[in-house]
Amino acid sequence: MLAGALTVRRARLLALLLGLLWAIGGRAAGFEVLGAATRLEGGVYRLNAQVEYRFSTAALDALQNGVPLTVDIEMEVRRRRSWLWDETVYALTQRFQLEYHALSRQYLVGNLNSGERRAFPTRAAALGFMGRIQDFPLLDRSLLTENERYEGALRVLLDIEALPAPLRLLAYLSDDWRLASEWRAWPL
Repeated sequence: MLAGALTVRRARLLALLLGLLWAIGGRAAGFEVLGAATRLEGGVYRLNAQVEYRFSTAALDALQNGVPLTVDIEMEVRRRRSWLWDETVYALTQRFQLEYHALSRQYLVGNLNSGERRAFPTRAAALGFMGRIQDFPLLDRSLLTENERYEGALRVLLDIEALPAPLRLLAYLSDDWRLASEWRAWPL
């Protein structure tokens, strides 16, 4: 009778652990472009997008210990072709650096393209700022050929090359550091 009760407890414990692992797996580390669209305003295509950042535990530990993390937002405009693969006619990368300043207990976000830096009291606020792209001037309409089909595309990735050298080797060998979204495309 006692052996049967232990088996039932073990089965319940195993079911609970599997449930927890399944729930954690649903929120695994990675980046995701939740939405992206452009609008033509004053002859310029302006990009609006939303990105969700879910850093791995290893990346968050490094951040908390003073290692800055660099994120690349890659943007492309592609000419759609029926018989050949699409042609990239324009490409741009926006680079952000996320840092934790232990003395002030603030998260710093630096735009490496413009040099702008902002401080945030929480990591969630910093990631929210990095994840909102609003009215970004993507491309001038005059650079595109009339009567052609174009699409915009966007993806986000952690730049492993920007990590300090000792950590970079570990990052090459671990899936915890290969954080990237899929390309998200939309008609221009």
